Amino acid sequence: MGKNVVEKIDDQVLVRRVLISVSDKTGLESFVPELLAMNPELKIYSTGGTYQRLKEILGEKAAFTLEQVSDYTGQQETQGGLVKTLDFRIYLGLLTETYNESHQEDMKRTLSIPIDMVVVNLYPFSDTIKKASVTVEVARSNIDIGGPTMIRAAAKNYLRVASVVSPGDYQGIIAQMKQTSGKTTLSMRFDLAKKAFLHTAEYDKTISGYLNARSIEEVLSCYKTGGNHE
Repeated sequence: MGKNVVEKIDDQVLVRRVLISVSDKTGLESFVPELLAMNPELKIYSTGGTYQRLKEILGEKAAFTLEQVSDYTGQQETQGGLVKTLDFRIYLGLLTETYNESHQEDMKRTLSIPIDMVVVNLYPFSDTIKKASVTVEVARSNIDIGGPTMIRAAAKNYLRVASVVSPGDYQGIIAQMKQTSGKTTLSMRFDLAKKAFLHTAEYDKTISGYLNARSIEEVLSCYKTGGNHE
């Protein structure tokens, strides 16, 4: 068997650490307190506007429960949020497998932690390109990289990680987790992975459709061009 072929997993995984970074913040005010009620020692990592919203929701509990991704990674967000979550420690936490000794050694070496649930949804690219003032440059600058990457990493590792992309799933997730003392099941994680890959596929399809309908003249109209860079 190949080194990356998994043979042993846990059906149920206790949710100890959650990474939350969402465009649509609907439902967080009930979903997050419910998660915390099932596991008072829950740790939540977040970014930007989501972090601020979670601080409001958690109140005094935020001091013990909530941490900015930049504080965990030791890397401040770059200008305009260009790079926030694309970090080695984040992806070790998403992609490592419980019973892979090499993975666990990498986690110890880098002082990384396993992430059990990712709650990420993407701002609809279709809404960006509907705006009358949109240019190819505005559209390009609004293409999300970190969000789809986190979703895909979590969904790929449905063996251990729950990938949540829709606020419409929050209530059902909580109901199922209450039956398993705050744990996700393989069946749940697999179903969520299917939705996650559909979410990113639709996102990429919209971007592809937009770019394929543009001409190079439209692109050039957005910029001043200089000589060849050497």
